[in-house]
Amino acid sequence: MARIAHIAAVLLAALIAPTGASAQAAADVERDRRVQTFLDERRGSWRDLNIPEIDGRTMHELIVDNGFRNAVEIGTSTGHSGIWIGWALSRTGGRLTTIEIDPRRHGIAVENFAAAGLDGVIDARLADAHELVPQLEGPIDFVFSDADKDWYINYFDALWPKIAPGGCFTAHNVSMNQRGIREFLDHIQRVPDAVTMIDTRSRAGLSITCKRKP
Repeated sequence: MARIAHIAAVLLAALIAPTGASAQAAADVERDRRVQTFLDERRGSWRDLNIPEIDGRTMHELIVDNGFRNAVEIGTSTGHSGIWIGWALSRTGGRLTTIEIDPRRHGIAVENFAAAGLDGVIDARLADAHELVPQLEGPIDFVFSDADKDWYINYFDALWPKIAPGGCFTAHNVSMNQRGIREFLDHIQRVPDAVTMIDTRSRAGLSITCKRKP
């Protein structure tokens, strides 16, 4: 009888144990809960060159809706934008390489990525983007540029050939009167295989330039 009871218990456990699919779904729910809680707790407190929430949501939706998986961020700051991008990539099975030159901001961002539970999908590099960006390998399907505005054209020209058809290069602060922005906007409008729109739901403005598919 004891053996029969043991077999019955094993069979029952197998019946109620989560399948691989349901276990993954449960993990996804827990990840989303953790990231959302992290963002909720810090809402309104992001400073130090970080983006507004609406721009984070816009990029998150763009990545998820298009299934982007290989993303680059130029200018991590303390990680607000990286969390929105990394969260989206955790849903698509992708990965973010984000670059920050300031050691203090980089250190805080690394802590924030870990606290949000996204450090596994974010490769946070302390480096000079002027040097590292041209070395990055493609294909890349999403870029967010939020570093030195007068270098936007250089970042774009270095990465555009590596962006896959359908991929997008986004840039922040394009509605602001900063050195280099007007030249950058003029530049991307002249790219023959690109379509550009400007999202002005935030005061900063976000340009979205996507590569045409053949």
